[in-house]
Amino acid sequence: MSVRELVVLGTASQVPTRHRNHNGYLLRWDGEGFLFDPGEGTQRQMLRAGVAAHDIDRICVTHFHGDHSLGLAGVIQRINLDKVPHPVSAHYPRSGQRFFDRLRYATAYRETVALTEAPVDTDGPLVRTSDYTLEARRLSHPVEAYGYRLVEPDGRRMLPDRLAAHGISGPDVGRLQREGSLNGVVLEDVSEVRRGQRFAFVMDTRLCDGVYALAEGADMLVIESTFLDEDETLAVEFGHLTAGQAARVAREAGVRHLVLTHFSQRYADPSAFEREARAAGYEGDLTVARDLDRVPLPKRRA
Repeated sequence: MSVRELVVLGTASQVPTRHRNHNGYLLRWDGEGFLFDPGEGTQRQMLRAGVAAHDIDRICVTHFHGDHSLGLAGVIQRINLDKVPHPVSAHYPRSGQRFFDRLRYATAYRETVALTEAPVDTDGPLVRTSDYTLEARRLSHPVEAYGYRLVEPDGRRMLPDRLAAHGISGPDVGRLQREGSLNGVVLEDVSEVRRGQRFAFVMDTRLCDGVYALAEGADMLVIESTFLDEDETLAVEFGHLTAGQAARVAREAGVRHLVLTHFSQRYADPSAFEREARAAGYEGDLTVARDLDRVPLPKRRA
């Protein structure tokens, strides 16, 4: 059975708190797992969330600040300790190769798993499969940073009334889907486009073209909202977003489910982020992320 959900492993920015671990997010996409920005403590949070090393197929690092990458050492070693039976790929900014090397080989361990290094140095597609395209876009942060976007190919939705009008039923429906035509009837005559799902992951950044490109039409947007709007000057200075800015991006991009995360420890009231997002005019589904949340992707658009 296919499962598409976000498992939140940590939501703190810069330093962990009593209630928030450093960053970490696992996206379950049918049979694959995408681990985003494993900060310090990710391995323990995986245990608490019921996420195994075997669940990880790709690791995607946005940039090499510690709260987004210090957990790499433990996660990579755990993948090898557990002898994960499938290859694992790691995507990260090429400019941070020296940091990746240090984290990958931080201590001695036995390598048992084929870990493919796939550094990112340009906008565009990174991986194409029959089930998705993984893309990257450059962000605006004091160190080189990229956001990630997963796009499912569009499919076709069969229309019963049109099938009936053409006298197509039973096994012939499957045959038409496989072959594209049947007795002079083409697939387009009896179906319509079913838009593929889109997931976007945006971490430390100021507002920039990359943010909007990643968010465009996303069914789920996971986005940092380190600051509240009252501290927008700090956000710009340190290369971050406010809750209001993130929500306005989501509103303008037509995002269906907005997940706010990466919160500064200066704020004690999480509900303030929701109030600011709503005040910015975002009316879709909204989650102010907490550690160990499980957030299902919305159903496909009608």
